Amino acid sequence: MFCATIRLTSLRHRDIVATSLSEAAPSKPTLTRNQVRGFWAAWGGWVLDGMDSFIYSLVLVPALQELLPKSGIPNTPGNVGYYGGLLFIVGWGVALVWGPIADRFGRARTLMFTILFFSVFTLLAALSTGVWTLGIFRFLAGVGIGGEWSTGATFVSEEWPEERRTMGAALMHTGYYFGFFLAALANYFIGSRFGWRYMFVVGGAPALLVAFNYNRLKEPGLWEKKQQDLGQKWTLHRFFLAIFSPQYRRRTILNAIYLLISTVGLWGGSVYVPAAITYLAKAAGRTTVDGARLASYGTALLSIGTIIGALIVPLLSHKFGRKVNQAIFYAVMGLSIWIAFGYVFYLGSGALPWFMLLVFFLGLGGANFTVYSFWIPEQYGTECRASALAFVSNVGRFAAAGFTFLVGAGIQHFHTLGTPIALTAIAFALGILLLPFGVETQGQPLPT
Repeated sequence: MFCATIRLTSLRHRDIVATSLSEAAPSKPTLTRNQVRGFWAAWGGWVLDGMDSFIYSLVLVPALQELLPKSGIPNTPGNVGYYGGLLFIVGWGVALVWGPIADRFGRARTLMFTILFFSVFTLLAALSTGVWTLGIFRFLAGVGIGGEWSTGATFVSEEWPEERRTMGAALMHTGYYFGFFLAALANYFIGSRFGWRYMFVVGGAPALLVAFNYNRLKEPGLWEKKQQDLGQKWTLHRFFLAIFSPQYRRRTILNAIYLLISTVGLWGGSVYVPAAITYLAKAAGRTTVDGARLASYGTALLSIGTIIGALIVPLLSHKFGRKVNQAIFYAVMGLSIWIAFGYVFYLGSGALPWFMLLVFFLGLGGANFTVYSFWIPEQYGTECRASALAFVSNVGRFAAAGFTFLVGAGIQHFHTLGTPIALTAIAFALGILLLPFGVETQGQPLPT
């Protein structure tokens, strides 16, 4: 059933994307070959981001159980949890360096290099001989994949025609949760049979995407024109400093906070869904096999909800504006986390069906990330657009890692998953209060 759900969802998504890419309304220009290639490269990179997150979630426990003793560290549940959490987050914050590189040397080149960087070091993780070796490869892979989204979103925003770029950015975002599907399939057919090392081999395969698109993808004309205007006078550090100039400083700080809030919701809520479903299945008297199967169904529901939400975002943003759209999705995410983990989780044997229903809404609310793919590029000039998106997204991820450890500490203190995760809903309430201070860009063309 899970595999059937994946196939059905994949077919529907393929039809939706194909329609968007090839069937332009009279008022919307047809996409060029470079625009289509660029979209699929960016979407594929976002798929890799989702695969990366889920592959590490799937293999960290068996990998650490093997590697910790080889590094002289006792193989205890506490050590597995501690080092697993540490390895899961390293690399993300450092990935902000890709923004200035993309602003200086080009979006297409940087996009290809981030994918290649991630692929190579994910593949090398299969050769890890100890926990520190795995940590180094994980760090470098995280640096690579952490720069993909900002570069891909910048490319689509600049290369796609004005009338279609918001939908293009939203469609690109759906790739993240298709990465969850692919990782789950790989674990079912490969990881469960051949072990965790082969999962990293699968994660390294996307280097083929770079080989296919190398020299096929051209830089956006908007970036090339800006480079001619700037000449050679701009250095890498100037791209970074530009986002903290008086013109951009306030919006940069606010955007970083918005991304932090969204990441807290992802890591504090969605990531714990499989564990919560497994616990509730056991409490309801289900077998371990049933619990694992239900956790897979929950992941599918989460992914489907987010994909649907990502397709709704451009419509709401066009009708009500970027800030109102984000307030709606913040509210959906916050309420879903609060009700699911703060109330339904404690209903006892009858909790499971209601929790599974709310998982869909958790996925729907998780689409709040989608608006950043076109909202943040709309707030900055071409000379520092990639730097801005790379900074606010990766600093938000890095800061959210601290909240992940706080949630873990809360689980240990309360001896339950529910309450600590439910409390992360407070972040979305704060986000709604801060949204009025953001910049509204509805109806405005992309700055040159």
